[in-house]
Amino acid sequence: METNNEMERLYAETFQRIEEGGIRSGKIVAIKPESVIVDIGYKTEGVIRIEEFTEEELRALKPGDNIEVYVITMRDSEGAISLSKERASKMKIWDVLEKAVQDGTPVEGVVTEKTKGGLTVDIGGVKAFLPGSQIDIKVTKDADSLLRQKMLFKVLKINNKRSNVIVSRRALLEEERVKKKGETLGKIKEGATLEGYVKNITDYGVFVDLGGIDGLLHISDISWGRISHPSEFFAIGDKIEVLVLKYDEASERITLGYKQKQSDPWANVQDKYPVGQKVRGKIVSITDYGAFIELEGGLEGLIHISEIDWTPKPRHPSKYLSIGETVEAVVLKVDKEDRKLSLSIKQCKPSPWQLISERYTVGQKISGKVKSLTDFGAFVGLPEGVDGLVHISDLSWTKHVKHPSEILKKGQKVDAVILAIDIEHEKMSLGLKQVEPDPWIDVIPSTFKLGDVVVGKVLRVTDFGIFIELQGGVEGLIYSSEVVAPQEENEQQLKEGEQVTARIIKIDLDERKIGLSMKNIRKAGE
Repeated sequence: METNNEMERLYAETFQRIEEGGIRSGKIVAIKPESVIVDIGYKTEGVIRIEEFTEEELRALKPGDNIEVYVITMRDSEGAISLSKERASKMKIWDVLEKAVQDGTPVEGVVTEKTKGGLTVDIGGVKAFLPGSQIDIKVTKDADSLLRQKMLFKVLKINNKRSNVIVSRRALLEEERVKKKGETLGKIKEGATLEGYVKNITDYGVFVDLGGIDGLLHISDISWGRISHPSEFFAIGDKIEVLVLKYDEASERITLGYKQKQSDPWANVQDKYPVGQKVRGKIVSITDYGAFIELEGGLEGLIHISEIDWTPKPRHPSKYLSIGETVEAVVLKVDKEDRKLSLSIKQCKPSPWQLISERYTVGQKISGKVKSLTDFGAFVGLPEGVDGLVHISDLSWTKHVKHPSEILKKGQKVDAVILAIDIEHEKMSLGLKQVEPDPWIDVIPSTFKLGDVVVGKVLRVTDFGIFIELQGGVEGLIYSSEVVAPQEENEQQLKEGEQVTARIIKIDLDERKIGLSMKNIRKAGE
């Protein structure tokens, strides 16, 4: 057995080899509830507090595992050697950080929190400061998105006391960008196909990061078809394949194309879509003046509002069509140079005037509803969607009509006779009075004679005379020169609705007029 002197000699030799404040490699001997026992060599064991290990580390820890430790004290109050895993790790990290400052080697860290002027980064247990200006190449608007992310940093500075560390992410990004730029410039030539990421979107185009250098994809080079804004095709961050259209080596300006990867659909549009051909397509846009149909990728045609429906006054296109709907149309016009294609939906259906020519003839009696009233007449709608005009002169045989509203109202159902049909100019003339026989031919000549004294109701008082309604609704005019003024001073001028007696002094069957006089009525009756 070894004597006490021998044991003391061995301990002395061990303590000479193991210094306080040094880092040593050891092997785990045992895992206890409050500590981990580690053999640090020379038959010497030390103790690490259990609190220095995470629960995850403890689950993976087992006797025999190698571990690096920092020697805190050779003997504590109980005579044990005190060790630390954390301090060993930090000392190693500080060595790594100092080396990184010297040779520029990047280090890995995790962004832990926001601080005044930047972010805090945990590098293996050592806290480092990442200034806001060093976060990215461009201004960072959303620093919160970087929290808890693991990434590489460049160590810019460490103070002499190993307490403050300043790191940069921007420096590495710039170095990487310069490296990528060199690689990308070696690939760029007109006609080359490259992959890149959408970096920014503007009204006039898209900036694409090709790898250290940006190229512009103009809005006119995105699609062969109509496009209102680049955001209809791309979103920031999208990975896209583009074609180099032009490269100015001196200014390093790169013009890109996207639509050029496919053949121009307008190249053979006249052969593929001749005038008169029926086509099918999807409604992709609706405007006040019409709707656009996509016939194939990059090829759209316009259905003007006037070509949607046969109605003379069509409603807004959205009342007939909806985006995404598939419709059938007829090609009206093809303009390859201006890249315009005119289509028609209504041409797929029979023209209502074609139906009118087949179903109606002059003299035929029809029924319809009053659609609208104007100063010159009334429009009556037929079931085929055509409106016929009843001129104000064809409203009544006997009444002097100043406005159609005196006889008709909107929505009223009426009977009329077709007076004329003009298919070429899409016009139809109707007569309301022609539904009944003309009273000026038989009734009025036999009912009214020159010299007859008649009684009528005042309809209108004008500067040139007084219109009165006679028997059968016939109107007569008392000329202003034939009006007898009231004899009493208190008596006012004749009013509408009053009865008046007059004598017929003129009957003009051609002009359809009856002239009256209020003079010499008594003598005429004697």
